[in-house]
Amino acid sequence: MPLWHQWVDIVSEETSNVTELEPQLNAAKRHIQAGNMAAATTVLETLLTADREHREALYYLAVCQRQQGLNKEAIDTLKALTEAHPDYGRAHQEKAYNFIALKQLSDATAAFERAVALNPALLASWRALCARYEQLNQTIKLSEARARVQSLEAMPKQLQSVASLTYEGKLFIAEQICRQFLQNEPHHREAMRLLADIGNQLQVLDDAEYLLESCVDFYPDFHRARLDYVQVLHKRQKYDKALAQARQLKKLAPQNVLYDVTLAAQQQALGDFDGALAIYEEVLGRHGDVAQVLTSRGHALKTCGRADEAVDSYQRAYAAQADYGDAYWSLANLKTYRFSDAEMALMASQEASSDTSPENRYHLCFALGKAFEDQGDYRSSFDYYDKGNRLKREQSGYRSEMLESDLAEQRTLFDADFFGERAHFGCHSSAPIFIVGLPRAGSTLLEQILASHSLVDGTLELANIIGTANRLNSLKRRGSATPYPAILADLSADQTRELGEQFIQETQHHRGSGVYFIDKMPNNFRHIPLIQLMLPKAKIIDARRHPMACCFSGFKQLFAEGQEFTYGLPEIGRYYRAYVEVMSHWDLALPHRILRVQHEDVIDDLEGQVRRILDYCELPFEQACIDYHETDRAVRTPSSEQVRQPIYKSGMEQWQHFAEYLSPLEEALGPTLHQYRGSSAG
Repeated sequence: MPLWHQWVDIVSEETSNVTELEPQLNAAKRHIQAGNMAAATTVLETLLTADREHREALYYLAVCQRQQGLNKEAIDTLKALTEAHPDYGRAHQEKAYNFIALKQLSDATAAFERAVALNPALLASWRALCARYEQLNQTIKLSEARARVQSLEAMPKQLQSVASLTYEGKLFIAEQICRQFLQNEPHHREAMRLLADIGNQLQVLDDAEYLLESCVDFYPDFHRARLDYVQVLHKRQKYDKALAQARQLKKLAPQNVLYDVTLAAQQQALGDFDGALAIYEEVLGRHGDVAQVLTSRGHALKTCGRADEAVDSYQRAYAAQADYGDAYWSLANLKTYRFSDAEMALMASQEASSDTSPENRYHLCFALGKAFEDQGDYRSSFDYYDKGNRLKREQSGYRSEMLESDLAEQRTLFDADFFGERAHFGCHSSAPIFIVGLPRAGSTLLEQILASHSLVDGTLELANIIGTANRLNSLKRRGSATPYPAILADLSADQTRELGEQFIQETQHHRGSGVYFIDKMPNNFRHIPLIQLMLPKAKIIDARRHPMACCFSGFKQLFAEGQEFTYGLPEIGRYYRAYVEVMSHWDLALPHRILRVQHEDVIDDLEGQVRRILDYCELPFEQACIDYHETDRAVRTPSSEQVRQPIYKSGMEQWQHFAEYLSPLEEALGPTLHQYRGSSAG
C-alpha cells in the first residue's frame, strides 16, 4: 500500500462537527483515495478561499502537493498549517516526508521528533526515527524509539487510531471507535485506559474514574493507568484517594521522578506542604536542579505564603532551563515580582527562538506582557499579551456561540413558574455558600473575607457542580436522555434531593469545623438552575467587576485550565455580556435569591459591604472579616499574594493604560459596557 494511504485510512474516519465546508472536504478525500491528486487540489484550494486556516484542508493540500512532487510548495503549505495550528503533530510528520524527498535529512529528523512530541501515537514517525537514529549511532534515542514502536505495534490498529485521534483532539470519533472495540474485548487494559482518557478530556470524570479504578484492579502493575487514575482523582478533588494511589505508585517504582512529583502534588493538595516540600528536596538532591520540580516546589511555597522562597525556586528553575516558560510566568503571576532588564532580555530571546515550544512560548509571552506593563511600556506589553492569547486560542476549541446558545436556552426553559412548581425540591442544607461570576472579578477577596469568619470554611474552586452537570449531559451523548440543561425539567424531587445530598457528602473532606463552607468556582453561574434545584437553601453571591477591568484582567491572565473564553478580546467580551444577561434573568426568575457584590463597592466601602454580605449569609458580624488579610490560610488562586494585603486601589483602572487597543472588547460588550450592575438581593 502506498505511504499516503496509511494516513487516509485513519484521518478519513473523523466525523467532526458538520459545517458548510464539510461536503467539499469529503469530496477532496474521495479524490485522494482514488489517487486523483489534481482534482483534490482544486477542491481544497476552493475550500481554503473560504477558510484559509482550515486545518484538514491545509493538511490534505500538502499531501496532494507532495504526491505530485511539489515538495517546496508542500512545505510552504505546511508552514501556514503549523503557524495556524502549531500543535498538530501530523503536519510535522508530513513536513518530514517532504524534507526526505528534498534530501534534507537533518530537517526531516527534527520534524519527525516534533511530530512525536505532539502526537506520540504516530507510529510511522517513530519507525522513521528508528532508522535515522541507527544511521547516526544515537543509541539512547534509538532505544526509546524502538520501545515506542514496539509498544504501538503491540496495540490493535483500532486503538492506534484511538490514541492518535485523541492527541489530535478528535475525541468523539475516538470514543466511538474505543467503545466499539471494548464491546468485543471488554477488559482490554489499554482500551480501558484510552476510553478513560477521553472521558477525562470530555470532563465526564465519574466514568473516567470508574474505568481506571477497574483497570488497576484488573492490572495492578499497569503503572500508566494508575498514574492516570491519580490524575483523575485529583481533578475530582478526591485528594485522599489520589494520595493513596500515588503512594502505591511510589512503592512500585521508588526512583521514578514523575511518581515522586505526583505524590508531592497530592500531599500539597491536602495541605501537607512540609511533606510535599520534603519530596521536592529529595528529588532535587538526587537529580540536581530540574526546572519542572523547582517550579512545583515554588508553587507549594507560594501557596503557603513563603513568597521569597518561592521566588528563589522559580529563579533556579529558569537558570536550570532557560526556555522554561512556566518559571517566568510563575514569577509574573505573583503580581508583586518585578523582572530585571537582564531577565527581560533573556525572556525575549527565548520567546523568539525557533527551538522554543508553543507551550513555553505562550508562558513567556504572558510573563513579558506583565514585565513590560510594570515598566509602563503598554504597547510592548499588549503585543506580548495578545501574542500569548493567540497561541492559547489556537489550541482551544472554544466557540462563543455555544455558550450564548446554552445560556439563551436556560432563559427560555427556566422561569419563576418553573422554580415555583419545584419549591419543595432538593436537599435543604444551608451549609454551601457559592461565589460565582467571572475570574478576576474579586471572588478570591470575597472568599478570604468570608473564610475569616469563625463559622465559615474556605475550600477551593470545587468541581462538583460542573461534574454533576457533565454527568447529566453524558446521558444525552449515549442517546438515553434529554440533553443538559433541559434534562433538569425531567428530574424528580427525590432525584434533586439525592444530587444535593451527594454534593454535601462529596465536599465534606474539604471542610473543617465550620457550619458553612464556600465553593468559589466562578463558572458555576452557568449552573444556577441546577444549584437551585439541588440546594435551594444555599447562598449564592455574584462577584461582579467593571466589564473593562474584569475582562482585560482575564485577558492578561494565563489560567491553568478551564477558562478558554479569556484568550481573545471579542470572546471574553461576549462571555461577560452573556453572563450579565443570564444573571439579570435570574434576578426576575429567582427574586432576592442572589446577592450581587460589586468589586468597586468593596474597595470603596469595605466595612459596609462586609456587613451587607454577612447579613445576607445570616452570619453575625466579626471584625476578622474586616481584617481578612491577617487570616492565615492557603490561597491557591492568582490573587494569593494580593489577598494577604489590605485593600488597595492601585489596580482598579489598570485597563485604561491599554484603552487604545481594546476596541474589540468594547464592541463585543455592547450595551453591557454601561449596563452591568443590575439588581440583587440584599
